[in-house]
Amino acid sequence: MVNFNTIGELVALAGAQQVPLHEIVIQHEIHVSQQERTAIVTAMEKNWQVMKASIERGISNQEKSLSGLTGGDAKRLYDYQDKGYMGRQVLSAAAYAVGISEVNAVMGRIVACPTAGSCGIVPAALYAAQQKKNLPDAAIVMALFTAAGIGMVVDQNASIAGAQGGCQAECGTAAGMAAAALVELAGGSPQAAANATALAIKNLLGLVCDPVAGLVEVPCVKRNGFAAVEAMLAADMSLAGVESVIPVDEVIDAMNRIGKALPKSLRETSEGGLATTPTAKALTKRIYPQV
Repeated sequence: MVNFNTIGELVALAGAQQVPLHEIVIQHEIHVSQQERTAIVTAMEKNWQVMKASIERGISNQEKSLSGLTGGDAKRLYDYQDKGYMGRQVLSAAAYAVGISEVNAVMGRIVACPTAGSCGIVPAALYAAQQKKNLPDAAIVMALFTAAGIGMVVDQNASIAGAQGGCQAECGTAAGMAAAALVELAGGSPQAAANATALAIKNLLGLVCDPVAGLVEVPCVKRNGFAAVEAMLAADMSLAGVESVIPVDEVIDAMNRIGKALPKSLRETSEGGLATTPTAKALTKRIYPQV
């Protein structure tokens, strides 16, 4: 039986077997689901196909959400990518993440990764990496298992739900998942992947969940774009040898404690933060005139 409850345990198992993190996650899934390896990998391949389709739709989409709050920004950013300060690779990744989130806002098909509110971060970062390094889909699918393993640990030891832990639990976790997957794709060690997770999550600690009008649109959609870029930077920092002073499992524990300390008004209730600004209140009244 392969089981892990912390990132440290996951890394130790990978080290003992001299395999990448994704192999331990797959072994765990085989045991838990009682499915053959082929079936598990096939299911993840299907997830990746859905992710890619949502990216392609997102960067060309100009459809507004029913609320009118989002739609078309991914295309604007994608079309601008050659002109920006950040460079084509970074801006395209941000555009992919925003685009997937906009697809979600118009009720399109996405993969919750780990949630619908943070659905753009992992696929955007991995798709950008695939394009830059000309990686096969098979490599991305394995990296998705690594991302899944990170998400599983966070879910066990903290939360991946904005209603419980704020947006740090959603976008923060997704950034950590993506960072670890990116490190593995670049040939980094399991410990380097864990370190990248720590770097990514640390920078989003305390991020509140304050959706305008209770919809996963503002500020959620654009936060996906920022978090995708952060995940890429965390991966590059770790690959360059930059270490997190605080170990990843302690970072996750801190995220859990911070989430519990956040007032209810900043945990997806739309009773605080950006959701209570004058503009947000006016938008809410327009969207829900009967309330």
